[in-house]
Amino acid sequence: MKICYEPIGIMRCGVKKPQDAPRFYAISEIKGTIEIYEPFVEGLDQISEYEHIVVLFHFHLSEGYKLKQKSAVSGRIKGVFSLCSPMRPNPIGMSILKLERVEPPLLYVDNVDMVDGTPILDIKPYKPISEK
Repeated sequence: MKICYEPIGIMRCGVKKPQDAPRFYAISEIKGTIEIYEPFVEGLDQISEYEHIVVLFHFHLSEGYKLKQKSAVSGRIKGVFSLCSPMRPNPIGMSILKLERVEPPLLYVDNVDMVDGTPILDIKPYKPISEK
């Protein structure tokens, strides 16, 4: 079975190299914009109701993977599925970004942990468990 995705947009930010990207969105102070491609702009309707968004993206600069890798945080060897490493069997990343403002086709975001040019696969509203 082959699964293919079409990017809905692209990340624009000041981070040009993967080694310069923060390891985790929660500690990032980097701001950026997500440019949504024309066929998908209508899908932004009412997204400004949320303070945060979940962004699924493709690790487009990642090459290959190992099922066991060294944790950048603890230095311990762990299985790839217990890590946020970009080197994964399916190089899909997820970040929760602060949504600063919406000016279609642009989303202005904070807490960016991606590099400039990252293909965006999907965006979902972030709904904390306490929210019903």
